[in-house]
Amino acid sequence: MTEKSDSTTHFGFETVPEHEKAGRVQGVFNSVASKYDIMNDVMSVGIHRIWKDAMMDWLAPRPGQRLLDVAGGTGDISFRFLKRAGYGHSTVLDLTTPMLEEGRKRAEAEQMAESLDWVTGDAMALPFKDNTFDVYTISFGIRNVTRPQEALNEAYRVLKPGGRLMVLEFSQLPNDGLQKLYDLYSFNVIPRMGQMIAGDYDSYQYLVESIRNFPDQDTFLGMIKQAGFENAKYRNMSMGIAALHSGWKI
Repeated sequence: MTEKSDSTTHFGFETVPEHEKAGRVQGVFNSVASKYDIMNDVMSVGIHRIWKDAMMDWLAPRPGQRLLDVAGGTGDISFRFLKRAGYGHSTVLDLTTPMLEEGRKRAEAEQMAESLDWVTGDAMALPFKDNTFDVYTISFGIRNVTRPQEALNEAYRVLKPGGRLMVLEFSQLPNDGLQKLYDLYSFNVIPRMGQMIAGDYDSYQYLVESIRNFPDQDTFLGMIKQAGFENAKYRNMSMGIAALHSGWKI
């Protein structure tokens, strides 16, 4: 049986063989790992912090819950989750080891060390048993996955019955005029700021392009339902610059 070699996917606006995407994404995040939190400030004009707090408000973490934070990078979501829950456990999983290393350096990681695990792994093939976690989050990460539907299927598999999925991702503005203005900012300003702040134009150019290629809110909602999640909904953040999707494993 021969392995398929003709499947392609997007890497920004470039079409690449599927087997190349993960390595290229790793290259981007290896490059920006030490500047990742600054990068999120640049990409969102600092508003990502408000979006993440809104994510926690809707999620309403409860004491003792187990979280899997995929593409968890520097631990931003996990730290917020554990503070809100009071006590619990979070497993931070990321494809890129340097991102996890940056997370471990943060003061919160030391303070919460007994409640945290850091795992290098692939969102499309999670190294966990079925029905393991109460909550699955992925924040600004699913658009970098080669096959997002497979990641959602895996999320469903590892969540316990009654478990919850929550996805925060850059999205599409519903107003065409506003979208054009946002695109002007994104394509003309963000890569240049990436060059100034991180000395890396190309990685930021990819990140902007990856946002434009990601499915809109309703299409992505359909993908969540296809994975098996019920009571699936979304909320737009900042008029749709980002969107917060939620679903339940019933």
